[in-house]
Amino acid sequence: MNVKLIEEIANAILYEGYMLYPYRPSSVNNRQRWNFGVIYPRNYSEAQHGTDPWFTRTECLVKGGAQTGITVKVRFLQATSRTTRRAQSSQTAEQQSQAWQEAAERDVFVEAPRLDELVYAPVSKAIELPPSESTESVCDADGIMGQIVRTQESILARVGLSASRVNDDLYKITVEVANEGSVSDPEFGSRDSALMRSLLSAHSILSVEDGEFVSLLDTPEELNPFVAQCKNVGTWPVLVGEENRRDAMLSSPIILYDYPQIAPESAGDLFDGTEIDEILALRILTLTEDEKREMRNGDARARQILERTEALPEQQFLKLHGVLRGVRPTPEDQQ
Repeated sequence: MNVKLIEEIANAILYEGYMLYPYRPSSVNNRQRWNFGVIYPRNYSEAQHGTDPWFTRTECLVKGGAQTGITVKVRFLQATSRTTRRAQSSQTAEQQSQAWQEAAERDVFVEAPRLDELVYAPVSKAIELPPSESTESVCDADGIMGQIVRTQESILARVGLSASRVNDDLYKITVEVANEGSVSDPEFGSRDSALMRSLLSAHSILSVEDGEFVSLLDTPEELNPFVAQCKNVGTWPVLVGEENRRDAMLSSPIILYDYPQIAPESAGDLFDGTEIDEILALRILTLTEDEKREMRNGDARARQILERTEALPEQQFLKLHGVLRGVRPTPEDQQ
């Protein structure tokens, strides 16, 4: 299994839409974030009549035997509220200057060494993240000392892994990720407060030993009836890693094709998969100095984008301009 290739795609999913151009907290584009793969607290979801989901379900097929093992890695972001406290004239005043939601990466592993055991004994693992607060001393451009305060709310969720036997060597795997947490006043609470207790950009990476996954997009004809019975809620599983290998599957909140890849010309994350790297890079270079200052001071990942873009050599820009690739044949073309 090519772990590096899988993680590149998974990280792109994790930070899809994290921050959009022009990468400033004050921009309209960034006033409502976290639009992909959000698993909200259950009571908030129910108060919204299910329009904001509190669980996801992944169902896929594995060809294997009793000794086949499967591992699930659930990944998501936890929102971190950042505010600033400034010291002025020896008095400490708290203000919401440059208030922002950052994010911390979270991983949860669930493992079943034997499919025959999983059929009779589903596995469940709790996700319990306590509230936290940390401070960081800073000095602004005017030399005034202050503190950046980062706060996280508690998250209570659960990952369930189960299997059912379809026939002698075919199993259906089910992964459920449910947010069992709650918010106060769910009917009238704000989305921002719910996001602080949500799983953001949630997705799963499934890997199998002594077996192989069945593609839901390019399915052998004899397995089509069984694939049709797989019900996926809020996720879409596709094969991932090296082409023609079937030992890993990415269950993504964004619809992808089998074996997605990051373009080799890309210089790094831009958090906007619907845009073209060249266009975004050129737009970043046209920002005013004040806009770049806000981008630099607003978010650490945005600052990395700015610094990387400003340092791009001309040859790298030429690579971003375009490349001609081969077209992948469809199953009909291969007949």
